[in-house]
Amino acid sequence: MMRLLDRLEETLIASLIAAATGLIFASVVHRYSLGILADGVAFFRSHDLPELSAMMRSAYFWLRGVNLVWAQELCIILFVWMAKFGAAYGVRTGIHVGIDVLINKLDMRRRGFFILLGLMAGALFTGIIATLGGNFVWHMSQTSAISPDLEMPMWIVYLAIPLGSALMCFRFLQVAFTFWRTGELPHHDHGHVEGLDEEAEAIADSPLTLKDK
Repeated sequence: MMRLLDRLEETLIASLIAAATGLIFASVVHRYSLGILADGVAFFRSHDLPELSAMMRSAYFWLRGVNLVWAQELCIILFVWMAKFGAAYGVRTGIHVGIDVLINKLDMRRRGFFILLGLMAGALFTGIIATLGGNFVWHMSQTSAISPDLEMPMWIVYLAIPLGSALMCFRFLQVAFTFWRTGELPHHDHGHVEGLDEEAEAIADSPLTLKDK
């Protein structure tokens, strides 16, 4: 069950990143293409090439008919959802940066106490945000508020707050329980580059030819 939840979390975050990136790319290409076509119309008209100018003009108006005004708003919504669920992923994997210089100087018993205190405080805070956010979304769903461009019900947009905060609260409790049982915390090496260590090991293990030597 936990593996399924982890996979769903990672898939959702990756999908949101991919969708936002693709949408931004399409929007930028659309905007610059309109500029290029407009310049092409003026260029061919000034050089007395009416056929090419007409073709560029037709392409311009066709591309202009593709409405991407809503793209910026949707990208913002996607990034908000990605940030909320990405924060929960960060708790699970130990990505969040913390200042633990003083805590690490304490003896093991006191260190464990303050770590658990911090984790439970994080769970309490995110649990409160999830509860208040759920109440806010419930009242928002009773209204007719919609987003300006997409005309999407605003309660769907704000649903990221209670869902993401609830998942983050669960991750804090999960890490706290694991630390209480094993004394281990999730750790992420911020200097690690995926695939770099494997490549270095492969080069080190490969036999050198006479030319290499």
